[in-house]
Amino acid sequence: MTNLLGRRAERDVVEALLAEAKVGRSGSLVVRGEAGIGKTALLDHAREHAFTEGFRVERCTGVEAETPFAFAGLHQLCAPLLDRMSALPQPQESALNVAFGLRGGTVPDYFLVGLATLNLLTEAAEAQPLLCLIDDAQWLDHASAQVLAFVTRRITAERIAFLFARREVGDGQIDVFVDLAPELRLTGLGETDALLLLAEEFRTPFDEGIRERILAEAGGNPLALLELPRSFKGWAGGFEPPDALSVPRRIEETFRQRSAGLAEGAQMLLLLAAADPTGDAPLLWRAVENVGLDREDAAPAEASGLVEIRARVQFRHPLVRSAVYRAATPAERRRAHEALAAATDRHVDPDRRAWHRSQSVLGTDEDAALELEHSAARTLARGGAAAAAVFLQRAAELTPAPVDRARRALEAAHARHDAGEFAAALELATMASAGPLDDLQRARVELLRARLAFHRTEGSDAPGMLLDAAETLAPLDASLSRETYLHALDAAMIIGGTAEKRGAAVVARAALAAPAPPGPPLPADDLLDALIVTFTEGYAAGAPAMHRALEAFRDHGFDGEAVGQMGSRRWMWLATRSAAGLFDAEAARILAVRNVRLARELGALTTLPGALAAHTAMLVLGGELTQAEEAAAEGAAITTATGAIPQPFGQLFLAAWCGREDETLRLHATRTQGSAPRTEGAAVATAHYALAVLHNGLGNYPAAVAAAVRARQTDEISNSSITLPELVEAAVRADERAIAETALAELCMRADASGTDWALGLAARSRALVSADEAAEGHYREALERLRASGMNGHLARTHLVFGEWLRREGRRQDAREQLRIAHDSLASMGAEAFAARAARELRATGENPRKRSAHPAGSLTAHELQIARLVATGATSKEVGAQLFLSPRTIEAHLRSIFPKLGITSRRQLKDLLPD
Repeated sequence: MTNLLGRRAERDVVEALLAEAKVGRSGSLVVRGEAGIGKTALLDHAREHAFTEGFRVERCTGVEAETPFAFAGLHQLCAPLLDRMSALPQPQESALNVAFGLRGGTVPDYFLVGLATLNLLTEAAEAQPLLCLIDDAQWLDHASAQVLAFVTRRITAERIAFLFARREVGDGQIDVFVDLAPELRLTGLGETDALLLLAEEFRTPFDEGIRERILAEAGGNPLALLELPRSFKGWAGGFEPPDALSVPRRIEETFRQRSAGLAEGAQMLLLLAAADPTGDAPLLWRAVENVGLDREDAAPAEASGLVEIRARVQFRHPLVRSAVYRAATPAERRRAHEALAAATDRHVDPDRRAWHRSQSVLGTDEDAALELEHSAARTLARGGAAAAAVFLQRAAELTPAPVDRARRALEAAHARHDAGEFAAALELATMASAGPLDDLQRARVELLRARLAFHRTEGSDAPGMLLDAAETLAPLDASLSRETYLHALDAAMIIGGTAEKRGAAVVARAALAAPAPPGPPLPADDLLDALIVTFTEGYAAGAPAMHRALEAFRDHGFDGEAVGQMGSRRWMWLATRSAAGLFDAEAARILAVRNVRLARELGALTTLPGALAAHTAMLVLGGELTQAEEAAAEGAAITTATGAIPQPFGQLFLAAWCGREDETLRLHATRTQGSAPRTEGAAVATAHYALAVLHNGLGNYPAAVAAAVRARQTDEISNSSITLPELVEAAVRADERAIAETALAELCMRADASGTDWALGLAARSRALVSADEAAEGHYREALERLRASGMNGHLARTHLVFGEWLRREGRRQDAREQLRIAHDSLASMGAEAFAARAARELRATGENPRKRSAHPAGSLTAHELQIARLVATGATSKEVGAQLFLSPRTIEAHLRSIFPKLGITSRRQLKDLLPD
């Protein structure tokens, strides 16, 4: 067993993690600390303790030189488990095979690879609990780090423990492990333990002054305590003159000194080993022969204690590798990489060969650059955009011809953008701009800068930049130009504004010049044309075109469609919002559900939260607040698992309609804070819409008017429509008649243009609210009929409420009770508590007490548990439910063990009778 002096508390934490995992409570831990502080030793202790507890242990180690290779770390971890891949659902098995380069196929989403990895590890953990050790996590390649972060956030009950070791932040790496798991920070050993360690390693006693110097210099770092004494000039002397280097750098310097004292052949062998991150001993021996060395040169290198060469090449510490590599001259490094390239089979590992060859070049080399470009293409096909960008960037640096250098820099910039590395993408775009570029390439640079402006800051200049790019692209690439015009319009709606080249109307007028589709129009082409008409000629003129575009989206088969230029699947979210803006309830529901389904099937967890948010909003408007709660909870959980920026507008809709004041106000504040320069953007408009709904439910009508007026200050088509009935109701109740009549006129115009039951029902209700005579009753009854036909049950229940309120004020108490009773029962059963309380107050004013609802057992479940229970009630297996919710089957089983007692049942069969449809 590894002897860890002074680490009793740390060992207890690790052993507790393993104990929890063994009984089905999965967990993870991130161990942080400087180089040499003992992270690897703690992982070794965890491995040994896990073996004694019956765990299977798999391990991977990040290597700095491996970062250009997508999924390298993940493959290292999963390779021993690949014989279990046949147990995975076909899309997951395919995703792993493609990611690991085992077969060709569609580029997988990172998070589908993550789900596949989760289920692969879960399969292994069914046989025995599993410990996954990830050492030097700061050097994992980008793709592996993203996937492992996702998996770690999704484990719950799989008998899996993750233990990461990572250096402190500040080494230039993107830290995807922030807030990933509980952290354990290792600090230096105390003086007593430091002296014990010295005594165990060095049998010859130190002079007291030298010992004190060692303790002071090492600062309790165990590796420093072991290595710094080796830099003595002699026992009677002392250390080299002190410098300002950190302890890790000082340790690295001792390794450099030790390697520098070796014979020339041994130094070269160490450099070859340091330059190759695979640790493949046969490869090392081939490279040794290529530089004219003998295997006997390994003897002094191994005798130094710096490296061990068996089936694998292992350095004493990663700092040895970096010390050896840094100490070599550029010419020596190039010679080492040249030998490694020659030793690497171009058929077995072409990408690693290309990388070694690229590092062996002095100056430029077109052949080496071309090999890297081919490697980038293969890497992109596996989903490694970040790794492909590294290959392309190095290819650009090696390219002798300026025209090819600019082209490769541009492709590298786009790859960086796709990987979310926006700052690097901007630098490469600047490199590409040096040219020479043809017109299309220059336009693509302009487009990239516009996309970066939108994604990095959602700045007010983004729509204008996108518009400029679209105009430039028009004669060069019609499809890309049209997509960019659509992006510009969408950006204008999201960001908002009326300034030149910023507002939707300005962008739409410019988009009149968009080229015709190069082939048969796709649904996204129809949507672009419809939005142009809507924003240039008005809502009424654009409504027919909008209906045709939505019909095209509804009829189009999206399964398997690539997301590319005018790829309609990527615009489903905009189509759903447009359907809501047109009050087309059926289209909005269909598109929202389809968008979620497609995202699930593709494992596209980057887009699924947005799709779930839109679906949540439609469920809320339809009065299905319980199902909306489930969808919102799933979206929030996935956002947390992927580390993405939260998209809370579905939660805002839900909280407002439920009357949850504190939650609505908190979410409203997060969306509007710092929004003064662009108060008319979509996110802010949504927040103000939600606030208007909340205050209408609570009866705070002046506040509802103020919020609804602000919500209407937007070009975003859905918010500008659905806010109108809220504004009419609030303004009537607040005695702001002019505002109410203006909003009513706009709503009636839109309803007539739309022609849907949802629109006409809301218009009828709003006319009734504004009416001051007996005509109101007819409008109310028309509203009830149309809203019932539309399926928008949330607004239907609220119409019963306002109709009942009107009847009571007209002195028709019996008729009022009937409407208010329906309103209260409907709103209460939905969970729209504020509106239900308003109905209850009105009902009591008629002399009748509202009926108390009997508590349903399902009310004790969380939204997440209810979603799982509802899916299981359909007859789905745990494996099928897990695949839909991106969880392992074992986690589903664990949730069911919590769900059954809450519901008072003992089997899956009982769920179907207990839960509502």
